[in-house]
Amino acid sequence: MTVYSESVTLFLLCTVIMMCAKIIMSFSKRNIYKFPPGPTPLPIIGNLHIMDLYRPDYTFMELAKKYGTFFTFHFGPVKAVVLVGYEANKEALVKSNYDFGERGVIRITEDFQHNHGVFFSTGEGWKMTRRFTLSILRDLGMGKSPIEGRIIEELQYLNEFIKSHNGQPFEKKVLYSGPPNITFWILFGRRFDYDNPTFQKMVTIIDDLVVLTGSPPIKFYNVFGILKYFLKAPHTVVKKIEQLNEILRVLYKEAREAKCDESFRTYGEAFIHKAEREKITDEKEKIFTEENLLACTFDLMLGGTETTATTLQWGILLMMKYPNIQKRVQDEIKNVIGLDRPPRWEDQKILPYCLAVAHEIQRFGNIIPFLPHATPTDVYFRGYFIPKGTMVVPLITSILYDEKEWETPWEFNPNHFLDADGNFLKRDSFYAFSRGRRVCAGESLARMELFIFFTGMLQKFTFTPPPGVDRDDLNLTADSFFTLRPKSYKVCATPLQ
Repeated sequence: MTVYSESVTLFLLCTVIMMCAKIIMSFSKRNIYKFPPGPTPLPIIGNLHIMDLYRPDYTFMELAKKYGTFFTFHFGPVKAVVLVGYEANKEALVKSNYDFGERGVIRITEDFQHNHGVFFSTGEGWKMTRRFTLSILRDLGMGKSPIEGRIIEELQYLNEFIKSHNGQPFEKKVLYSGPPNITFWILFGRRFDYDNPTFQKMVTIIDDLVVLTGSPPIKFYNVFGILKYFLKAPHTVVKKIEQLNEILRVLYKEAREAKCDESFRTYGEAFIHKAEREKITDEKEKIFTEENLLACTFDLMLGGTETTATTLQWGILLMMKYPNIQKRVQDEIKNVIGLDRPPRWEDQKILPYCLAVAHEIQRFGNIIPFLPHATPTDVYFRGYFIPKGTMVVPLITSILYDEKEWETPWEFNPNHFLDADGNFLKRDSFYAFSRGRRVCAGESLARMELFIFFTGMLQKFTFTPPPGVDRDDLNLTADSFFTLRPKSYKVCATPLQ
């Protein structure tokens, strides 16, 4: 046997030994993992055959009755664990926040975010981007008087837009007009008229993406990646993102050209300044890129536009449905701050019922039932050993509707947030913005926007169903997209005297 033959034989032998060792180690390690119980999966589809495609959160809450508040569920070939109820989620998201703090993979967002941005990214890049984003938002006055002034100003534009309908019925999408401009001011340093073509196009694209990414084809694609070659929807989503990015590049180019000093007035300017002016390491160079700027912009637009605007749409629908609650809100406004000066953020301290109603709208609306998390390392939890990279479903619906935490969870009841004396009652089980490492980055801004917009609209108008529509017929069933939206409705706004 030649030396060459011996070398080849030795190489093949080592390769076989290494492969066998890996297989043995894989099976050995697999045996030490212990998942909680759950429904028996079928080949290929796992447990998808028992899942309500439109409201999987309802499926999980039903399964918890049999398997407990921590159980296993198979999304096709992906083995996940589900957390149901306040206690289980608090234990995981707050007390064990690192163990459950990674973002779970969502295939469709990976197609266009590529692990960039602040919502859907993971790892060191996410940490640096989130830290930078929180710092800049604070510098720009998030949750403070500079932003408050912008919200109050935008409230006047929104109220004028509502008033222009002269008491005639208008679509709920009118209520979508105000919140985007707060986000656009933070990003670009400007507001847009509601009929501005650029404004309309950006809002329309965001709306299309919310609907598309929550559609059944995309939900199946998120589980079975091979469907990308057979479905149109994933390609449509990426195309919509490309259209949005074209607009954003123009807006950021204009902002770059208008900038004349070293300071920054907007998130976009701060990001560009960070990329261009600072001596950066190789690691940072991978973070502060145009691709990441566009991804962060999309995330902030989605979070700052869709969630707040949709919550306001839920709020007005609920005021039509429960006119007694609407009247009590208006009575408090009249008696405390009057009908002339606009509400301010500090008024939450003297308008407890308004604040309670705003919180109950968020609880009842349950805008985002869950976003997947993942375990960054092997995790011990409640006697089980979960491997690194396991998808985790922290079910927000089950917290906001936990029958152990809320007196009437399936009813709209502002008393959930009031004590016996009518003072605002802070509830630890209020997880509308999630908790832990993945808590909403814009929570303080969203709270301020919702309170001022909602109170400011009720200060000027009484909202009623169109003629011929009985309030008892108003549908509180959600349309399930990426967010849970109220079904299409029309509303009449009568000036408050």
